[in-house]
This record gives sequence, C-alpha cells and structure tokens, in this order.
Amino acid sequence: MLIKLAWRNLWRNKLRTSIMLSAMVFGLIGVVTMMGFMTGMYGNMIDNAIAWKTSDLQVHNRQYVDNPELKLLIHSPEKITEALASMPEVKAWSSRFLVDGMVASARSSRGIRINGVDIDDEAKVTPLASKLVAGSWLPVEGRHPVLVSQKTADRLKLRLGSKVVLTFSNVDKDVTGAAFRVAGIFKTPSTGFDDGNLYVRRGDLMKLAGLDGVHEIAVVLHQTENRFSNEAALKVKQRLDAESSNQANRIRDWQQIQPMLATIISQIGVSNAIVLAIFMLAMGFGIINIMLMSVFERTREFGVLMAVGMQKHKVFTLIILETGLLGVTGGLLGVFSASILVNILQITGIELGAMAEGVGALGVDTTLYPQVSVLEYCSTFATVIIVSLLAALYPARQILKLSPVGAMAEKH
Repeated sequence: MLIKLAWRNLWRNKLRTSIMLSAMVFGLIGVVTMMGFMTGMYGNMIDNAIAWKTSDLQVHNRQYVDNPELKLLIHSPEKITEALASMPEVKAWSSRFLVDGMVASARSSRGIRINGVDIDDEAKVTPLASKLVAGSWLPVEGRHPVLVSQKTADRLKLRLGSKVVLTFSNVDKDVTGAAFRVAGIFKTPSTGFDDGNLYVRRGDLMKLAGLDGVHEIAVVLHQTENRFSNEAALKVKQRLDAESSNQANRIRDWQQIQPMLATIISQIGVSNAIVLAIFMLAMGFGIINIMLMSVFERTREFGVLMAVGMQKHKVFTLIILETGLLGVTGGLLGVFSASILVNILQITGIELGAMAEGVGALGVDTTLYPQVSVLEYCSTFATVIIVSLLAALYPARQILKLSPVGAMAEKH
C-alpha cells in the first residue's frame, strides 16, 4: 500500500521527477564511462609494459641490476630455463644479450640499447613480429640483419636495406662494431621504447662482444582474468627462488621493475572512488532539493494524514520509499544506459586523436577500450540507492518534527 502510494506521489509532478531522473541517468553514464576509460587506460599501460618492456618476470645477474656491465652475465641460465619449462603457468621466455652502444648511419648517429635475441624465442615473448611496418622479422640466414624502430629510421634517414654501423665497448673495454643491414622496421605503442631499442641476432652480438652468455631472461605467463593482479608472477618467482640455490641471480616481477607504474595502478580504486563520490554528493544534494520541495508542497496533506491516525513512522517510511523508488529508477536506467554505451565503446574504441603522441610516451595505445566489471556496475547501483535513502532523512525530519495541527496550519 505504502509503496503504491509512494510511487504515485513520485509522479504527481512529472516534469520535476523526469528532470531529476534525467540528471541521474546522464550523470551515471558519464561517471561509469569515465571510470571505464580510466580502468581501460591503466590496463592498457600494464599490457604494453609487460609486452614491450618488463615481461611478467625478468632474471638478471644480481649485480647487473645496479651496474649493467657487459661481463655480468646470468649464472647457470640453463637451469633457470629448465625450471621454467616445467611450470605450466609459463607461456614463453627469451634469453637476451644486452649492450648499450651507438647506431650510426651516413646522416646521423644516436645512443641506443642493442638487444641480441634468439629469433624464435623472442617472437613468442614480444609481439614485435606483428608490429612491423616494413620488411620482415630477423632472418635465420644472412649477414648481420637488424630491426630498427620507425622513429630511429626517421631520425637516421633509414629504409629497408640501409646500412648502419653498431659500435660499443667489448668485454676488454675496446671499441668494437660492425655494419648491419636493416631487415625490418617496427612501430610499437610506446614511443619511449621505440626511441631506445633495436634488435639483432644474439649470436651476432656475442661474437662482436667476445663473450658468450645471457644478460636477461624475460618470462611471460599465461594471461590471468585479473590483469591488475600480480599473484601469478609472484608464485612463479617464489618457485624459481626455491629451485635456484645460486643467489647470484635476481628475479623480479614487473611491479619491481616498474615501481612507478605499480604505484599508479594501485591508486586506480582511489581515483574511481573520488570520481564516484563527487557525483554522488551532487546527486544527493539534488535529491534533497527535490524532496524538500515535494514534502513542503504537501505539508498540510501530511498534517491531515497524521490527524486521522497515520503514525509518524509510516509518514517517515512513505518519504523514504519515495526517494528509494527515485533512486532505484534512476540507478537502473543510468547503469543500464551506461552498460550499453560501454559495450559499444568496447567494440569501436575511443580514439585519442591529438593526445595520442603524449600518451604514447606512457605506453598507451592511440585507441582505448573502456572496461567496467559487473562488480563495478553493482557497486555503483548500490551506492545510488544508499545515497538516495540518506538524502531523504533531512526532508523527512522537517515533516516529522511538526504536530498534526501545526502541519495543517502551514501555508506552503
């Protein structure tokens, strides 16, 4: 009975209720889309950081992490790869020989990290082979092929087949180098990565360096449902630590390699909560305003109800039900509309346009896809209901503190 009466009261002023519901719906669409956009951007940063920079885990010589000298190779890398092969969580790994040196063309030169990689293993760990804009992946045959980024090619005026000279200090601290031919040109979402890396075959680089070994083993795991969780990487790290009696190597997960990114990701819940709280605060004040106007218009009516015997707690329940129904209606319409928009944007994506160059430095793709979980939809809807009920308390108190005679004497 009270629910039916509350619903009718809610629609006694259709224009006012419709305006309030519209504000709630459009506000929720904006808030949910914004939270999805931020979650999608952070998820994209993690994916790109793992794909291009850190992998899920990296293994180095313990001293190499602080002082990346050429001679600081991983101890017993074959035991590590044997252990990785026995773990079902591990998708692939790649052994790398790393050198900081110079790349020079006939036009210019620049400092760069030279990544010596095993061709087949590296193709499984990084998606470089699928990001080639010209040429092909490093060939097995041929003399000294090299992969350079689009940015490096533009700066050094390179094209496919161009000759570049790579120079660096070998293990004896003597300057060494050789001419390489550009076999492929790649472009990744991270402009910082493109700026600082090129790829050659590991055997070619070790021969020039006069050293045989591995500086880095990059490990990628099978993707988990929650990309923000580092739990799988930590488990593999613990098993590698337990199986390795040699403490000369250090195993780090991506959060240890990129602590700043890990800190930013850890704040995603806080930032989404702040956005939601600001909207809920504004919505709460809007509901209070609407309900104050509604109850003051009906002060004499409430006085009559109390005079004929309606108990005050039922009057209180009636007002609470009115705002509750307003919250349920607005919440359902808003969350449902937001889910439709998010689902569409998950297909079409959001082009960043002029911002693409700037966010590329952070390792973010030029097109983002918002992500909102079912739990976030449910928590947003529940928050709307709670705020609506709280917003009804003050208007209800204004009526309940009046006596039946006083209420009927009001001239609102």
